[in-house]
Amino acid sequence: MTRTAIVIGSGIGGLAMGLRLQSLGFDTTIVEKLDGPGGRAYVRQVDGFTFDMGPTVITVPHFIEELFSLERGKPHLHLPDFPPEVQGEDKRIKSGLSGGPNTSKYVQIVPILPFYRIYFDDGTFFDYDGDPENTRRQVRELGEPGDLEGYERFHADARAIFQRGFLELGYTHFGDLGTMLRVVPDLLRLDAVRTLFSFASKYFKSPKLRQVFSFETLLIGGNPLSVPAIYAMIHFVEKTWGIHFALGGTGALVRAFVQKFEELGGKMRYNAEVKKINVVREGRKKIAKGITLADGSVLHADIVVSNADYAHTYLKLIEPQYRFWNSDLIVKKRPQSMSLVVIYFGFKADGTEGQKLRHHNIILGPRYEELLRDIFGRKVLAKDFSQYLHIPTLTDPSLAPPGHHAAYTLIPVPHNGSGLDWDLLGEPFVNKVLRFLDERGYLPGLMERLVHKSFITPDYFEHTLNSYLGNAFGPEPILAQSAYFRPHNRSEDIANLYLVGAGVQPGAGTPSVMMSAKMTARLIAEDFGIANQPVENHLHGEPVSV
Repeated sequence: MTRTAIVIGSGIGGLAMGLRLQSLGFDTTIVEKLDGPGGRAYVRQVDGFTFDMGPTVITVPHFIEELFSLERGKPHLHLPDFPPEVQGEDKRIKSGLSGGPNTSKYVQIVPILPFYRIYFDDGTFFDYDGDPENTRRQVRELGEPGDLEGYERFHADARAIFQRGFLELGYTHFGDLGTMLRVVPDLLRLDAVRTLFSFASKYFKSPKLRQVFSFETLLIGGNPLSVPAIYAMIHFVEKTWGIHFALGGTGALVRAFVQKFEELGGKMRYNAEVKKINVVREGRKKIAKGITLADGSVLHADIVVSNADYAHTYLKLIEPQYRFWNSDLIVKKRPQSMSLVVIYFGFKADGTEGQKLRHHNIILGPRYEELLRDIFGRKVLAKDFSQYLHIPTLTDPSLAPPGHHAAYTLIPVPHNGSGLDWDLLGEPFVNKVLRFLDERGYLPGLMERLVHKSFITPDYFEHTLNSYLGNAFGPEPILAQSAYFRPHNRSEDIANLYLVGAGVQPGAGTPSVMMSAKMTARLIAEDFGIANQPVENHLHGEPVSV
């Protein structure tokens, strides 16, 4: 008899989970509150513009290729997570996996260079492209005496963290304290438990270079002043596999995952908000048996996997009497990541956009450390701001009407634990950011060329995406919420209930939520006694058996 599964939420983690479950032999239904797929990666189309509403940075393309290589009843769970042909620093081009053969049947993925253009408040910039010599040249030009030597040491130490923390431990599910304790000596040896900003400051005197080599955790909800230095691995993740873009936007990748999922027999159900995860008692055991939707309909299943926000899952979808390890008190005590204001705007092109800006731009404000303290600690809306400006039409003009650009700019702000009233603050703040881009010369004349403007605030994350306190990335990735201390992918409270996505292990970010799906699939396979059969390894070209 075929087993059945329900996945709550169609974010990238939920879609990856659906693909994994179909490959495990489950008949899977993904239920989604919105009227289309994607969750945080939902797509907004308006006035001829296509806006990705969430993630736009694609890394580790062989994770994507692995998902598109899955087959019904052939889960590939025991194949190498990082086969030799994708591990070396020179493999980013040679591996040919930017758009691997199975990925390319569904979506076209292309590399982006530079990865980011990082602007400082004085107008100087750093192009991060992973090229060793170009990086060294810019370190020499922007840095202070000794910073080039510092970069060589940073590079070597970040490589060691990447090797141990990502290649060797990236897929480890820390389900018990013993697993965590066994890796603590390595983390201490690598100096990976101090804060990332402190770690970067060991190597660089220049404030600019300290920012260049620590800002990336903001793209996964982490404060560089408080995330552990294990996140220095991000530098090598990007350096090794590059930054990529799905033509048509991240939404094209989402649609491709849906197509693949349905080809494997999975079912999508939209406009289907979940009211409750149904739990029954069998003796002393509590077991998830399905879900109740907001319209009152009940869906039964052998397992339930939640890609919804971690705190929302436990606080809103599961009745308190079925929870102990994830009680209200424990869940509410977990610090949440910051939130975002994201502005989507379309404007007339004047042909100069590509002279100063690139596909991905980081525009840093006059303060770095104090602004981070305002956002994460004091939880106030500061007068200054930093932003990530994304202009995908520099790569793919099809996302806007002819002669126009589509863009979004993302500004980290406090989550709704701040008490800020975004109904009052939103519009003035958005106009301030757009005027900044105009008046500071990033997009001269923008206010006159603007033809579309819309935006989301922390209220969107809280009320539309059901994220606790309007967080944008789940529990904040501090040391006390990493590895074993991050919410687990298998519920401790309820049998046959699992979680996937940014809120659980290993954490936030597009590659991490795809890793999360594989980790959760392995736990399900273990719990249900599902083993790989001898299959052809389509991704790596070698037969394997388990």
